[in-house]
Amino acid sequence: MSVKQLDAGMVGLPSFAVPAKPRRQDGQDDDVNLFDLSSHNRARQALELGLGVDAAGFNIFVLGESSSGRMTATLDHLRAYVADRPPADDWIYLNNFRRPHKPRRLPLPAGQGRRFKAAMGSLVPALRMAVHQALETPAFAARLQAERDRVDTTMQSGMDELRAMAEARGLVLEFGAQGVIIGVKGEADGIKPFDSLSDEERQRIADVTDAVRERMRELGAETSAAGANAKETMLGLRRQAAAQAIEMPMAAFKQRFAIGRPLSRWIDEMQADVLDHIDYLLSHDAADGDPEKPKAEAERPAPPADEPADDHGRYAVNLLVDHTDDPVPPVVLEPNPTYARLFGSIEYRAVSGALYTDFTMIRAGALHRANGGILVLRADDLGRDPSAWTFLKSALRDGEIRIEEPSRAASQPMMGAPEPKPIPLDIKVVIVGSHQIYYMLFSLDSDFRNLFKVKADIDPDLPADTDNIATYTRLIRGAARRHTGRGCNQGAIAFLMGQSARWAGHREKLSAQLELVDAVLTEAGANAGKRGKGPITLADVKVAIHGRRERNAHVEDRVQEQIADGTVMIDTRGATVGQVNALTVTGLGDHAFGRPARVTARVFVGKLGVINIERAVALGGPIQQKGVMILQGFLNGLFAQRFPLSFSCSITFEQLYGGVEGDSASLAELCAVLSALAETPIRQDLAITGSMNQTGVAQAVGGVSHKVEGFYRCCAEHGLTGNQGVIVPAANAVNVTLRDEVRDPIAKRRFHLWSVERIDDALELLTGLKPGVADADGAYPPDSLYGRVAARLAAFDRILT
Repeated sequence: MSVKQLDAGMVGLPSFAVPAKPRRQDGQDDDVNLFDLSSHNRARQALELGLGVDAAGFNIFVLGESSSGRMTATLDHLRAYVADRPPADDWIYLNNFRRPHKPRRLPLPAGQGRRFKAAMGSLVPALRMAVHQALETPAFAARLQAERDRVDTTMQSGMDELRAMAEARGLVLEFGAQGVIIGVKGEADGIKPFDSLSDEERQRIADVTDAVRERMRELGAETSAAGANAKETMLGLRRQAAAQAIEMPMAAFKQRFAIGRPLSRWIDEMQADVLDHIDYLLSHDAADGDPEKPKAEAERPAPPADEPADDHGRYAVNLLVDHTDDPVPPVVLEPNPTYARLFGSIEYRAVSGALYTDFTMIRAGALHRANGGILVLRADDLGRDPSAWTFLKSALRDGEIRIEEPSRAASQPMMGAPEPKPIPLDIKVVIVGSHQIYYMLFSLDSDFRNLFKVKADIDPDLPADTDNIATYTRLIRGAARRHTGRGCNQGAIAFLMGQSARWAGHREKLSAQLELVDAVLTEAGANAGKRGKGPITLADVKVAIHGRRERNAHVEDRVQEQIADGTVMIDTRGATVGQVNALTVTGLGDHAFGRPARVTARVFVGKLGVINIERAVALGGPIQQKGVMILQGFLNGLFAQRFPLSFSCSITFEQLYGGVEGDSASLAELCAVLSALAETPIRQDLAITGSMNQTGVAQAVGGVSHKVEGFYRCCAEHGLTGNQGVIVPAANAVNVTLRDEVRDPIAKRRFHLWSVERIDDALELLTGLKPGVADADGAYPPDSLYGRVAARLAAFDRILT
């Protein structure tokens, strides 16, 4: 019989030797991060590979369990990685003077974008003032007046010539508001009425008048040409004066920002545009936000289609991304990765009842802010907006950020709306999520496989070796100081590591769920604060853990109440044929607990074998049905060597209505069936959990600690007899980490815990009978459990034959 009774030292929270705090400067605990744990080594290596490879597609997906600190660890590692690297570029949008709807995008060294924008804010008023002064000088006014006088002299000379020509032909010219009137010279220089002339005079006057009119037309054309030439000359003088006025400030400005050829070329274009739009420069007194000349929003006229909607716009600088305060490449965590939050947007302004926009209203997204660095996303958040995921894949594939407006795809085109040129994308994207999401994307999305070639897998637990314990201790101390502002003593740390082993479900491992440790420390710190100053103690941690369990145990308490009042029937005394206390685990997300479940078996004559009632009514899952079929295989292998099995036996979980899945009740089900076949009662003060294979070997299952505690609570509420206990597979002995309220009764021998290697061991504990060993002919001793089963099966066979 391979049965081992586990003592209290083997089932309570494990005890780890906590290293003393080294004598170092304050803050030394903060130098450690989660990637110093051995469980994160594989993930660290993957991250370093992905970050170090510049080829396309080497983006990273970090896999880890919830509350494993996967995000905290990843961010800490990424920030450490970029700490010694040069900062990313700023990005600006500038007006495209030839094609206003296609703004120029330019990269500038970090910090230069803000300086350039500030310098432009000072340059434009300076240019305006310089041009004003140049156009208001006496010398410039004299040159303009001389040109006007020249035009006036030319016009007067032409008019005198025309008048003389008319008078020589006996005509008189009168210049008035109606234009030039031609008449016939009469007596005393008067005008002779045209209708008083004879026919011969009329004919002569008509011929003369035509010649005068022809000269008038020629003179008018000459005068218009002279006026146009004069206007062009005055504009040239104006442009020349303005060019001389802005030459020095523009040259100084260009020299100051000799960052690259694209920016220098744009400054040259701006200088030419200023000279082409002198009136724009002089009339936009509010262009630079002059507080002395504000414009009310309602008073602003709608801008022309080729000018920005903003008064600042023609020579404005849209500082899209500013890294002035970032000495290293950015690590950007975007918590809400919608399209607009990732790719940016174009804003609109209502002016006189209409919407206007321009390049100054282009806004950056997370991809712009993280460009040149690292963008971090949560997989769960990214899944909320499928379109954002589609556009993100396109951006990574094409290597550029396009600012589009998907929300306006079905709307009327906006006249003059900017179409920003894509910005080159140089980025590493790190997605943090669960194993389920990763493998779903990997199997269903070919783009994902090509774009996220690096998988950084964080183990959910880690070996409790010396190095990990030392690192874990420093993490706990650092977390206590960050979250509570106080230290944490040795006893509290040791207990927390024991609790971590419980979370890991293994006595020789620690859980990587450091977020749970942080939460407990925060509550423990609050408890410690009630005492005043001083470190977090063991008592503080125990109160915090107990309080968390009490807050979350409402459903568990209701279940235990139903067992205690008999609504759910569980016996903890006596013995019954074909009835076993199996153990289940209920997980509610924030709380898991064990509960006993009665398994019953009824045997009768027939050839149906084991009938799984849960399976028959579609309440049993495939794994549960597999366990029943393994049970059937065990029975056939043990008892069907001389004649085929001829029996029918129905088994079920009593009073469970929500479905059953898993094979952790296989041992219990087989014990119930064998008890019913042998007509041998099973102890009800014992419960059993465990899977099995077809040869009868007990196999490990999950949640053993919760299961033991659930049955203990049931027994305690019915009254402990000193004989009650739980049977678990031997392979699960290392997984048992019980709370003190269960460990202490085990230490006092008021409750018991056994581990078994085979079904035979469990049967002997449950029935008090040895299972028996078959002789050379395959017969079992008649007084053994298997002997009784064989005799019952033989009787059924005789009945059926």
